[in-house]
Amino acid sequence: MSGFDMIMVHIPLLTVVTPLIAGFLMPIVGWIDRKLCWYWVMAIMFVVLLMASSNLYTVITTGTIHYELGGWKPPVGIEYVIDLLNGFVCLIIAFIGLMVGIYSKESITKELPNKIIPFYSVFLLLITGLMGMTITGDIFNFYVFLEISSLSAYALIAMGDRGDGVVASFNYLIMGTVAASFILLGIGYLYAVTGSLNMADMQNLLPDLYNNNNKVVLAALAFFMVGFSIKVGLFPLHAWLPDAYTHAPSTASALIAGLMTKVGVYALIRFMFCVFTPAFVFDITRMAEILTWAAALAIIIGSVLAIAQSDIKRMLAYSSISQIGYILLGIGLANLIGMQGGLLHILNHAFMKCALFLVAGAIFYKTGIRNIYQFKGLGKKMPVTTLVFLIAGLSMIGIPGTVGFTSKYYLALGSLEEGMWIFVIVILLSSLLNIVYFWRVFDNIWFGHPHEVEHIKQDEAPVSMLIPMVILAALCIFFGLFAYYPLHYILEPLSEALIGSGVGP
Repeated sequence: MSGFDMIMVHIPLLTVVTPLIAGFLMPIVGWIDRKLCWYWVMAIMFVVLLMASSNLYTVITTGTIHYELGGWKPPVGIEYVIDLLNGFVCLIIAFIGLMVGIYSKESITKELPNKIIPFYSVFLLLITGLMGMTITGDIFNFYVFLEISSLSAYALIAMGDRGDGVVASFNYLIMGTVAASFILLGIGYLYAVTGSLNMADMQNLLPDLYNNNNKVVLAALAFFMVGFSIKVGLFPLHAWLPDAYTHAPSTASALIAGLMTKVGVYALIRFMFCVFTPAFVFDITRMAEILTWAAALAIIIGSVLAIAQSDIKRMLAYSSISQIGYILLGIGLANLIGMQGGLLHILNHAFMKCALFLVAGAIFYKTGIRNIYQFKGLGKKMPVTTLVFLIAGLSMIGIPGTVGFTSKYYLALGSLEEGMWIFVIVILLSSLLNIVYFWRVFDNIWFGHPHEVEHIKQDEAPVSMLIPMVILAALCIFFGLFAYYPLHYILEPLSEALIGSGVGP
């Protein structure tokens, strides 16, 4: 076996280990020259993106990847598993991480000039935690990576708006600890009744307990649902989210908004469909009804609360609560077309929301303002930046030809298939509410009088900030026009597997 082949065999492990080691080496890189930190992150994230792409390609062409750690066979040993579900999510993590990394060069230099080394160290640890949560097939190993990603997120947020950032981080810490406690209790309960920590082994052992209406298993499911609902910011368990997104540094806001809740949704899907079974979750416990109605409520309440905000980042934070509702609605519908819409919206929301937070950061970088009523005339001052905001905003609304329209269309069809007209009305009403709060920004940017920004030089944010914004905006249009590719090659077979027998690791 050649050296290259040996490396290829270990790519599932390297996808997690590479950013972990790079994060610990960051202080050494910064000690040599602080300017090298950004280049180090770029090199690592590019390598991680290549590995994530390779993993997904292998899954599509040859099937699920199983990687055993330490020479112990599962279920005794820890196993990394990559299938369509986590291969898809890992690629999103790597790509968004790279885009935010590119953007961070100038943003972090200005916002956190004395914290560049610790910021990038924690940045890579967050990517490590998210990748590990997604790839592992061991339920306790999942919890370990959950804590790594959570602690990294708390640290990134605390680096933000001085006192406000620390308070927001502390609130997130409290809520995150409660969520983690629920999840750990669920893991303990399942281990108590199965004697296994391997997800695939649990999926095989649990059905014998379903028929006995085992109260321990029911309690474990309830703990998981509550814990992950807190992690994804599902209304009314969203209290940590607005302050965390608002007061974090601009780069951290984009990274956390683009990835943290998506990986939380991935975990919810993994546990519902691949540790438990769809029949148990949706037929025996009737969790679908709870999830879909909670999602519908989040869609409306998140949009209404977004309208009431004047801070652009806070508006986008409440919008995220609504958008997570779309994803969970598709999962709760539990039919093929609804599931495709929910899974597609994971991709869509990563692109749209990351682009919007990057724009908010670019405007703050150039002007020092976040109040949308002070954006008057910015369309002429920062035409490229505001055009990106327009495209991503229209996609959030769901205008045909943008990526947001396709997922909303699939969710509406999935709702009709279940005979739930009310959810179609919820989707339409939410889109109208989206128009309301985005139009306020559009109106001020292009039709407001530029008195508030006359002192600002007529130029754009630095090129390193513009490039990722433009790429994400282009992808919002590309996948709006060519949604066939992710749907046909990934999401259709993935939905069929999830609704059928599960994509168990």
